[in-house]
Amino acid sequence: MLMLRRFPHWLLAFLLLFVAACDTGGPGDPGPDEDTGRGSLVASVLVGTATKDDLAQVGTPFTPQFDVDLIRLEYRTVDVAGNETVASGALFVPKGAVGALPLLSYQHGTIIERNSVASIAGYANGEANIAGIFASTGYIAVMPDYLGLGVSDVLHPYVHAHSLATAVVDMLRAARKYAEANNLSLNDKVLLTGYSEGGYATMAAHQQIEAQHASEFNLVASAPLAGPHDLSGTMADEMLKREPFPSPFYLPFTILAYDAVYDLYNSLDEVFVSPYSTTLPDLFDGTNSSATINAALPSIPIEAVRTDYADAFATDANHPLKQRLRENDLYNWTPQAPVRMIHCTEDDQVPVENSRIALQSFQQRGAADVSLVELDRGGHVACAPFALVEAKFWLDIQRAR
Repeated sequence: MLMLRRFPHWLLAFLLLFVAACDTGGPGDPGPDEDTGRGSLVASVLVGTATKDDLAQVGTPFTPQFDVDLIRLEYRTVDVAGNETVASGALFVPKGAVGALPLLSYQHGTIIERNSVASIAGYANGEANIAGIFASTGYIAVMPDYLGLGVSDVLHPYVHAHSLATAVVDMLRAARKYAEANNLSLNDKVLLTGYSEGGYATMAAHQQIEAQHASEFNLVASAPLAGPHDLSGTMADEMLKREPFPSPFYLPFTILAYDAVYDLYNSLDEVFVSPYSTTLPDLFDGTNSSATINAALPSIPIEAVRTDYADAFATDANHPLKQRLRENDLYNWTPQAPVRMIHCTEDDQVPVENSRIALQSFQQRGAADVSLVELDRGGHVACAPFALVEAKFWLDIQRAR
């Protein structure tokens, strides 16, 4: 197990930024000659600029080298049914960087409030500062909003592997097109990382790139951090517990999102008890924070669910929701590029077993370069800055190979 480097002087500032991120005129439009199809650009807007001094105030152990422009890209992708739609994300460009730079995609953690993503809120979104630090130390970075966030106004398809991965892939394509149009030099290296739902999205994107786009992207490495990779097992068991959970919104968010993707029930009354069968749609309309939603839910998430529905899910291996969760587990494949998972052993929201199960499966399948770093740095939120710093040290080594 790797020992985490200790940087107590930056921890508080970095932790506060991460907590804020998880819910909380410039370059012109691409013009009429822009191509169409997945990954093509629709618009680009300068949202803000962070100076080296701004990024130094984040307090990481990394020394910012460049000011970083944050640019909103709107790009074409596909929705959960495969129909063309427009999504958005943030592009982070280091000003004055010389030479061809690698492209890194940072997948953000769970966000429910649509306009709090970096592409809209700019550096007020704490995770934008994380991507900004990557950019300021020699990457061109992107942070996809995912479907349902930013300019996309559908219900976010929460922990749905395929749509998360396609949003990442098409954001990478859009970033390449923007770079080409604006004389930014990219080398062929692509790296991925992200925390929580972003760790899950990172794993999903890694899988999809190697399965479908290996000739298009030179994927150097990925670092999925604290991801819920075992949805049908570890996470399902966690949600069935009759005890308080730190983020009770996880359960209804997953059920609502999976119904939007898979059409699992005819009415909320089939799944949720009153008053939640009535209040949930407004709670998840994209205007509320996770704190607001949590306050409106029982602290024991399963208490919002009908007993007969919960019992059927717990006892029937072929329950429709369980089948769909199983389809979205992210450990039944064999990574080719290096994967380093990082997870805290005391994670109180996404148990470390998610990453342990993934590691075991990958190793049994013969993956050549997979690893799991387990940290003893507190719960899900407290662990984030330690995991992110450890990931960046490792990704910096990978990009240099």
